[in-house]
Amino acid sequence: MQDRALFDRLQQKTPLLSVGAISANMMSLGSDLKLLEQAGVELLHFDIMDGCFCPMMTVGPGFVKAVKTPMLKDVHLMIDEPLDKLEDYVAAGADMITVHVESSRHTHRVLQILGQMTNANDSTRGILRGVALNPGTPIEMVVPLLNEVEMVFLLAINPGWGGQKFGASTERRLDRLKETIAGTDREILTGIDGGITQDNISDVARMGVDIIVTGSAVFQGNTPLDNAKFMIGATKHWSRGR
Repeated sequence: MQDRALFDRLQQKTPLLSVGAISANMMSLGSDLKLLEQAGVELLHFDIMDGCFCPMMTVGPGFVKAVKTPMLKDVHLMIDEPLDKLEDYVAAGADMITVHVESSRHTHRVLQILGQMTNANDSTRGILRGVALNPGTPIEMVVPLLNEVEMVFLLAINPGWGGQKFGASTERRLDRLKETIAGTDREILTGIDGGITQDNISDVARMGVDIIVTGSAVFQGNTPLDNAKFMIGATKHWSRGR
């Protein structure tokens, strides 16, 4: 990250909702994104799956680049060995890129290289680097990487399988993560991704997480404007006093 501008911008506004683009209606993607903007969504999440790291294929850098939006592009790479693919996603306009600790033999190197890259949207604001952990990965695995990240995401479900419920151990893992971060001299945003619904978003926000990723819950019932407003309201309710 070349400077703190983007990090500071997000930190001042947490907790934030990051909404999954691939959950929108692809036949009316432009209008759906306009409704998200109208609701006040600031982060647009892109789940990138390669069919190797997890059993599903989604979209690639061409899709990320084609999406025109003032929302920040939050790119989650659920792909094997992402090092050689970073440049494509940076060129596609990613403002935030998260890789998995489990996805590479050289995750530290991936994050170092990403920290040297320039944001294609604004060369002065840097790219936020994140690392994600699957539900079965010990929190301790992130410790050697904390000097190279601005965000750590905990997955509350296993990536690539539908119909999973929010993992019961997620709150305990988040507490452990926050304790781990507190033992460093780093300011790092925390995020939770997976299994977020309108029924549980208040409970998740109450855990004190900075970024909450959701997708289908915003687009269900073809009412993304109302759904996004509700979910943003639920997250902001717990921001007071943080």
